[in-house]
Amino acid sequence: MARSCEICGKHRSVGHNVSHANNKTKRTWQPNLQRVRAQVNGGVRRLRVCTRCLRSGRVLKAPVRSVTL
Repeated sequence: MARSCEICGKHRSVGHNVSHANNKTKRTWQPNLQRVRAQVNGGVRRLRVCTRCLRSGRVLKAPVRSVTL
């Protein structure tokens, strides 16, 4: 599924904007996803991961590639 965390599965949530006059219109809240290079099963993959998973250490970030000129 697009726009979801590949670690915990967090995805968009749906609700209403509520005006002062109590008019309700649909709206969505998107998770804060970041594309990171992570180590998965001994290899390196690009994952879309929420910041909660990054902060809590559920994702082991891959070392930065050194560029040789």
